[in-house]
This record gives sequence, C-alpha cells and structure tokens, in this order.
Amino acid sequence: MGNLLIGSAPARIDTAGRIKIPEKFRTLIEKEYGSEVFITSLTDEALQLYPLPVWEKISGMSINGFLHLRPEVRHFLIRVNRKGTRCQIDSKGRVLISQHLRQLAQLKDEVEVIGLNDHLEIWNRERLDEILEKRPLTDSDFKILADLLPRGKIE
Repeated sequence: MGNLLIGSAPARIDTAGRIKIPEKFRTLIEKEYGSEVFITSLTDEALQLYPLPVWEKISGMSINGFLHLRPEVRHFLIRVNRKGTRCQIDSKGRVLISQHLRQLAQLKDEVEVIGLNDHLEIWNRERLDEILEKRPLTDSDFKILADLLPRGKIE
C-alpha cells in the first residue's frame, strides 16, 4: 500500500490544452500502471485522471453479474465515458485535455493536481479554494470518517 498517489502539486495547462503531470505523480503512475490514462469529469467541478488499469477495474464492474444493466450503473458509465478520453502520457509527461473538459472544470493556466490514492484530480485553483473555504471539515465529518475505518489495530 506504499504506492499511493497522495499530496498535491501545482501544474500548468499549456496553450494546446496539455497538462504536464507533476513528476511525483507521473513517476509512480508510469512505474505502477503504465502510460495510458483515462480522463473524465464525475461532477464537472474538477477532472479525474485515472491510470487505465484503475479505470478498467472501476468500469469493469459491469463484467460481473451484468451490473451494466442496472440503470444507475449504466447512467454512470454513459456519463463518464461520454465526457472521458483515453490518453497516452507523452515522453515529456504531458496529456491532452479536451477543450470540453477544460471548459467544464474551468481549467486555465495554473491548476492544482491532487492525489486521491489511486487517481488524480485536476482543479481550477480558485474554485478549489472557494469550495474548501465554504465547506471546512467538521466534527461530524470526522465522526463519519472514523466510522468508516475498520476497528482494531492500524498497522
């Protein structure tokens, strides 16, 4: 479990719509998963960049038990694949983000890349700061998080 994508790093979107994945994330992604990624937006607030094997595992849920026939699973797959793009990290560590996705997430110039264990989120920095300021973590949030943790010793 030592190969988590964690922390954050600033990055830039160039005039062609490419983002250079911060080195600390890129090195781990390429080492653990290869250079193919899937970029989509789940909420239109930010973009998610999944190493392709991680995305295949998530979207492969439809293989087991015909889950893709469930309306909510089908809706999810249609939404993320309609917006999503399969990309290759180039030799300079960049991936192209479609204009549509850049507009949805309001990505221009300076962005923030955040590691969320097995994937990255790419945020408009100002938008992220506003959201975090409006919705700070509360004692109730910490209680919910504590309830989600398995009981017993943490190793």
